[in-house]
Amino acid sequence: MIADLLRVPNELSARIPAEQRGPGLGRDAVRLLVSRGAAEAGHHDFGELPDLLAAGDVLVVNTSRTLPAAVDGRVGDGRGRGEPVVVHFSTRADRWHPAGRAVAGRWAVELRSPDGHGSTRPRAGGPAGAVVRLPGGARLTLEAPVDPGSVRLWWARVTGVRVPELMRRHGRPIRYGYTDRDQPLAAYQTVFAVDGPGGSAEMPSAARPFTAELVARLVSKGVQFAPVSLHTGVASAEAFEPPYPERFVVPPVTAWLVNAVRARRGAAVRPHRAGRGTPGGRIVAVGTTAVRALESAAGADGRVRAAAGWTELVVTPERGVRAVDGLLTGLHEPTASHLLMLEAVAARTADGELLRRAYSAAVRRRYLWHEFGDLHLVLPD
Repeated sequence: MIADLLRVPNELSARIPAEQRGPGLGRDAVRLLVSRGAAEAGHHDFGELPDLLAAGDVLVVNTSRTLPAAVDGRVGDGRGRGEPVVVHFSTRADRWHPAGRAVAGRWAVELRSPDGHGSTRPRAGGPAGAVVRLPGGARLTLEAPVDPGSVRLWWARVTGVRVPELMRRHGRPIRYGYTDRDQPLAAYQTVFAVDGPGGSAEMPSAARPFTAELVARLVSKGVQFAPVSLHTGVASAEAFEPPYPERFVVPPVTAWLVNAVRARRGAAVRPHRAGRGTPGGRIVAVGTTAVRALESAAGADGRVRAAAGWTELVVTPERGVRAVDGLLTGLHEPTASHLLMLEAVAARTADGELLRRAYSAAVRRRYLWHEFGDLHLVLPD
């Protein structure tokens, strides 16, 4: 594991969005670390992405919109001011959830303590029966831990208001202490986000640097886009804590496109080449959420089928990836379980040291971490 060798200095946290770092900058003003097989890591501007992909490649993108999922409240019985908390609304159990039907209609929430600087710090979960007073007279009652082995996330019942309306009126985007200040919700929406039911507690951030202009350049190059949705929960996980079940959709058009591209690539008599001699037809997921969604719909043979529902899939090197060839993602904390997914994608190359080499180069070259930070493109040889 990278955690055995790597420490990420605090100053490498991206504290503000790229477009706020200087005049004339846009969302795409971030750097791109490129890992490909046994080669040394490459260093690019994100705007060079069209030069690194080829006609026939497919970018799988998450269309989930980001919710204003942080709401202020107070824990107490109504006889005093109570303890101030910030409620992070993670996931709603609609009709069914892997935890069981008893939680249908409940929300998985995390309670955190204000840190006095506009952000939050971890707080002990529970107890069962605790009541949080919310704006507008609404109340949230904690019922039971989502995972009996952890008390970080709790199932909770909200009365007095519908939670989407509560978030719309009183919520703000979830943020953590490594950022400088609150940002408007628009700063957390990607160019691929669409309105509709559901949404993500935290931004599918790998897609954040994409702009409409960059998408147009990629389409002109012959790169195709395949939409999926995976509504993410809160990301403030404990070290090495696996992701919780999340709702996802892989639409029929995406399943058809991915299968057609893979079949065409496999049946090619001569390798199709474009751009700088790079073979096209690779399935590149934009973000770990896109990997989780697409792999949840892939059979053992790699064939993707249209699917929707809850996924509990955790992609590890032992399980491997079946439909995804490459991954465009942010730089993850050394203790994040997402690195297991990166190792699974990197295993498609012949070099087991790819991630260690890439992350060491990222620290040495002063790349920036977290949702407003730089990106990492992992491609097969």
